[in-house]
Amino acid sequence: MSDVRDWFNSLPIFTRYWLLCTAVLTLLGRFGFLSPLSLVLWPDRFLHNFEIWRAVTSVFYYPLNQSTGFHFLINCYFLYNYSLRLERGEYDGKPADYCFLLLFNWICCVIIGLLGDFSLLMDPMVLSVLYVWCQLNKDAIVNFWFGMLCSFFISFFI
Repeated sequence: MSDVRDWFNSLPIFTRYWLLCTAVLTLLGRFGFLSPLSLVLWPDRFLHNFEIWRAVTSVFYYPLNQSTGFHFLINCYFLYNYSLRLERGEYDGKPADYCFLLLFNWICCVIIGLLGDFSLLMDPMVLSVLYVWCQLNKDAIVNFWFGMLCSFFISFFI
């Protein structure tokens, strides 16, 4: 058990708590300790009832069932891998800059979620971090999707 604790404590602070909050809120919603309907971003509830927590919990919560479990694990892998790379690479020693990046991306995701009626913001938030890493590392060749090299894939879509 101390190996897991040592690994968790070795993670940079934003990656550590983003991954922790994602796992905890998703599992609490999955097992019924929290209502999943109170964790997602509903524009009318957010704007008219001032349920401000929805903007935060919709980034961390992902509904788990038999068909979405693999997608959730891939998102957690991307979150861990690319947030860790950014925090230990470009933003090493600059936690305020990385915090600003995450806050800016989060605000953009919330605005787009409200305008586009997206209730779950985990996907866009993780993909925004992946996009930033790809823009900073355009020439990097990475193993992607279980060993497939994707320098072409990334450069084709970006």
